[in-house]
Amino acid sequence: MRYKVLVDVYEALDATTKRLEKTDILADFFSRVETGLLPVVTIMALGKVFPVWSEKELGIGSKLLMKAIALAVGVTTLEVEDQIRDQGDIGSATEILYKKRSQTTFFSKPLTIEMVYTNLRKLANISGNKAQSRKIDIILELLSLASPQEAKYITRTVLEELRVGVGEGTIRDSISQAFGVDKKLLERAHMLTNDLGMVAKVAHAEGEKGLQSLSLKPGKPVKPMLAQLADGIKETVLEMGRIYCETKYDGIRVQIHRKDSQIMIFTRRLENISNALPDVIQYIEKALPPQDFIVEGEIIVTKQGKPISFQYILQRVRRKYDIEKVMESVPLTLYLFDVLYYQEPLIDAPLEIRRETLEKIAKTMDNQVELSKQVKVSGDNIEDAENLFKESIELGHEGIMLKDPQAPYIPGIRGKKMLKYKAEPESLDLVVVGGTYGKGKRAHGIGSYLLALNDDDGELKTIAHVATGLDENTLLELSNRMEELAIERRGRQIKVKPHIILEISYSEIVKSPEYESGYSLRFPVVKRIRDDLSIEDIDTVARVNSMFKRP
Repeated sequence: MRYKVLVDVYEALDATTKRLEKTDILADFFSRVETGLLPVVTIMALGKVFPVWSEKELGIGSKLLMKAIALAVGVTTLEVEDQIRDQGDIGSATEILYKKRSQTTFFSKPLTIEMVYTNLRKLANISGNKAQSRKIDIILELLSLASPQEAKYITRTVLEELRVGVGEGTIRDSISQAFGVDKKLLERAHMLTNDLGMVAKVAHAEGEKGLQSLSLKPGKPVKPMLAQLADGIKETVLEMGRIYCETKYDGIRVQIHRKDSQIMIFTRRLENISNALPDVIQYIEKALPPQDFIVEGEIIVTKQGKPISFQYILQRVRRKYDIEKVMESVPLTLYLFDVLYYQEPLIDAPLEIRRETLEKIAKTMDNQVELSKQVKVSGDNIEDAENLFKESIELGHEGIMLKDPQAPYIPGIRGKKMLKYKAEPESLDLVVVGGTYGKGKRAHGIGSYLLALNDDDGELKTIAHVATGLDENTLLELSNRMEELAIERRGRQIKVKPHIILEISYSEIVKSPEYESGYSLRFPVVKRIRDDLSIEDIDTVARVNSMFKRP
């Protein structure tokens, strides 16, 4: 299928802000695509060529892409930068430059979806000597065959910034509509496989019967079950009747898979961090049986029996070289608290069965692998939960989790079956969407960060600027990351791909027309960088609205 067909779909999606219209456009397109191509166009409709849980990445920054664009259209990189500044994003700038270029065409061979997809995936396998020039060659091969509109979306896809307002929810609804399958059944298939491409293919080829056969499998991570904030311990116990109360550890939540002999560790944003944690893999090999499984836990750094700063764990997770050197200086402890698969999928089983299974199969090892501390609480022994909370805080942990023992595991859903109760005031997890350069000595660094949260349709809505809470070294690191994620610069303002997530404390939520959410935060302060969270995990307008109305 010609790439121009997909580009026409992108343009139609970009031309409307209405979700139902976007759903109709995609449903019509999916219904016309051959079964074998559905996984490709599904992921490309999201502006990606690899799923989020894949270890592979394109490894192309905006500067390298600008160099490729400059070579393709016969201008300097400075001219490309100027055009990006004028147009607001790299795709629109590329389209303008193509229309102005002196050579009207290089080749007559039409681009196909398969060719664009295959070539972009090749980028992830290039490393070593002259890797940059080889990557440019691959991008140039595509750009030399592209029309202005095609070049616009190729460049956006390279940076995974499609800008057509389509998320996973819209894709799911479109698949349901295109192939006449029940929406709830399709949502469950996606929840269990975390693979929209495969779900689309099965929906088309096998219908609802095929979707019903899809299930959880080790090796492919699923989104974590999410917790809401509890109003209080006593209130929660009285409402649920019976709860499992567990220590809430302040670390990185991980999903650990064993498939055959391979052990894989995924963060809650589904990134594979196995290579950074060889010691944890060794722990798992000793603590759990050599059979396929999926378990969930929290990794923390301990010193003299107490947890230390969350940032130390991030240093371990981010590290790519000399990992052995830091294994002793940054010792890790894994606390297991759930099992999703052992010989068969267990997510539909109630928590009490899953916990029993975990206790049977896991062998604890001091300061390496432990089970989360748990007490079983009802209305007769509420003080046991209160005591665990006090003990957890005294030991340096965040608080406690309050879980319904009859609840199944529901990936990606935040509900009342699992709650968290913390000692500290509430904070918000927000994504950085832009910033403002400083003045004077700080003119080359970002002085304040524009923050956003999700609305009901998955769109990002701004809520505040934050400029305090970070030390100089962290400010420099964040500024460098912002430059790599930049998609637009205008004067002192910068707009970035939404990727960096910050935990923000504040004094008060107030109504404000200044921001898209309709709210603002008084005296916001950065508590920490949350590299363990994905954009799907950030807080929502609905939650802020409920917090604002709370007495």
